Amino acid sequence: MTHAPLPAMLAQRTQALCQAFGRIQRERMDGVPVLNQQLQVQAVGFELQPQAGDSAGPPMALGVLVTPWFMNLIRLPLQAGPVVSNVGPLPPGTNAPRDLGAQTLDFIGAHEPLLGDGAWAQYELCSLYSPMFEFADQAAAVATAHEVLRLLRLPPAQPVVVPAPASAPPQPARRGFLLGRSAGGAPR
Repeated sequence: MTHAPLPAMLAQRTQALCQAFGRIQRERMDGVPVLNQQLQVQAVGFELQPQAGDSAGPPMALGVLVTPWFMNLIRLPLQAGPVVSNVGPLPPGTNAPRDLGAQTLDFIGAHEPLLGDGAWAQYELCSLYSPMFEFADQAAAVATAHEVLRLLRLPPAQPVVVPAPASAPPQPARRGFLLGRSAGGAPR
């Protein structure tokens, strides 16, 4: 693959992801009883993931891959580059926490040769569901994937500090009140 603009690369990589896992379904998963026959392989909500600080790693996309046997969050490199564990993709078999909005989730490095040669075969995953029998149909699985992404893409909440009124008298502690002690700790 060449260095195409990121939106074009995102489309190419998610298409390659779906093709690879569609082939896995047909070849490796054929006849395996964990398949929900109501589902199909689909990439959901993949977007460019903001780089943390001054990271020099390859641009990464984040989305959900729905298959008949699992639903995983996927971090997918959009350009082949060196494996650098702090920015991704992780080396296969290793794991690391990744901050997504207000959540920190553990991702595992994976390698799938059907995605391409060398660094193109690498990606990261975080399991959401497996097996997939609780989903009645594709629409239910895709709606769940969209909701997961919506929640993970919320900005981290800012801490709310409510100052105490300057003229408020000290309040007795609950235990002190129940035991007949004043705010100063002496019995009443």
